[in-house]
Amino acid sequence: MPTSFDFAALRFAQPAFLALLVFPALLLLIWIWQAWRRRGDVHRMRRHRHLPQAAATERLPVLGDLAFWLFMILAVSSAIIAIARPVAVASMLRTSGIDLVILQDGSASMRVRDMRSTRWQRSMGFLRTLAESLQWDDDRISLALFASIATPQVRLTRDPNTFFFFLDHLETEPPFRVEDDTSWDTNIERGIYWGLRLIERDEEMRKVKAPAQTRNPTAFVLISDGQAWSGSVAKSIALAQERRIPLFVIGVGTTAGGIIPEPNRDPARSAVSSALDRASLAVIATAGGGRYFELDRDSDRDIANTIIDATRRRAQAGTVDETTRDLYWSALAAAATFLGLGVLFLRDRASLGLQLAAGVVALLALSRVS
Repeated sequence: MPTSFDFAALRFAQPAFLALLVFPALLLLIWIWQAWRRRGDVHRMRRHRHLPQAAATERLPVLGDLAFWLFMILAVSSAIIAIARPVAVASMLRTSGIDLVILQDGSASMRVRDMRSTRWQRSMGFLRTLAESLQWDDDRISLALFASIATPQVRLTRDPNTFFFFLDHLETEPPFRVEDDTSWDTNIERGIYWGLRLIERDEEMRKVKAPAQTRNPTAFVLISDGQAWSGSVAKSIALAQERRIPLFVIGVGTTAGGIIPEPNRDPARSAVSSALDRASLAVIATAGGGRYFELDRDSDRDIANTIIDATRRRAQAGTVDETTRDLYWSALAAAATFLGLGVLFLRDRASLGLQLAAGVVALLALSRVS
C-alpha cells in the first residue's frame, strides 16, 4: 500500500485561536518599520563620521536587539499555531483485496508418488507458498476438497493461522480413505459447485454483518492430476463464468505416472496406474477463463504471484484513507527554538533576564490556553 504525505494539507482542531495571529502580524509590521529606521540611522552615521562600513557596523549593528524581537515574534506565532492544534493529513491508497477459492483434488490418484513426494504432498507444499504470497490485510482464502464428493474445509478467511492449521493437518495424505469407493473418482464438477457455494455462503453472512462491504475479486484455483472433459464440468464452469470468476488450473504429477497404492488390494486384480492428464486440464483452464500451470515446470512462487497479480488486476480502484498526525508538540518545539535563537542576539545582559522571562511567560500563557 503506497503512502503519500502532504505537508501543505494542514487542519486545525481549534481554528478559532488562529485569529490571535493578528497580533504577531501587527508586531511584525512594527518590527519592519523599526528595522527600516535603524538601517537609515546606520547610513546617516556612516556619512556623518566618514567611517568605513565595517567600523560603522561594529558601532551600530544593523539589527541589534531587533533580531531578538524578530525571533520572539516567530516564537509567539508558533505558540499560537500550537494551541490551534494543527494536524497534518496523510493519505494512504488502500488497494482492494482478493478472494482465492482453492479446489484441491483429494482422489486416490493423488497418492501416487511420481514426483519428489506424493502428488498430494506436493500440492500442500504449493498451497503453503500461495498462502505465504498473500498480503492477508484484505486478501482472503478458502479451501474445498473433492474426489467423487466434495467437502469444504476452510471458509473465506483473512486469518492465515486458520489456513495454515488445516495445511498442517492435511499435509500427509487426503482425508478421503483409499478404501472408500468415493475416493476413486475425480469429480471436478462437484469441486467447482462447492466453490460457488462457499462464495454464496460468504455473501449471505456479509449481508448481515457488513452490508456496505464491497466484494473482492474472486478466482478459483484448481489443483488436480486431471479429469476427462464432460458436460457436467462444462455446466459448472459456465456457472462460474456467469459470476465472472476465472478458473486457474494447476496440474500436479507426471505424464509417466505411477501406481495408485492400495493397502488391501486383491493380488488377483491388476494395479491401477495414473498419469497427469495435461490436455484435459488445459482445456478446463481455457474454458474457465484462466490459465494452466504445472508444478515443477514453473516455480511455485512464480505460479502463486501470477495468479495473485492477475486476480488483483480485476479489483476496483483502490480507496484513499486519511490519517492525521498531531503537530502540537512540533509547533511548541519550534517556538522554544525561536526563543533560544533570539537570546543569542541580546547584547544588553542586564535586560536579558527580563526579556527572556517575559518571553517564557508569554509562551506558557499561550500553552495553558490549549
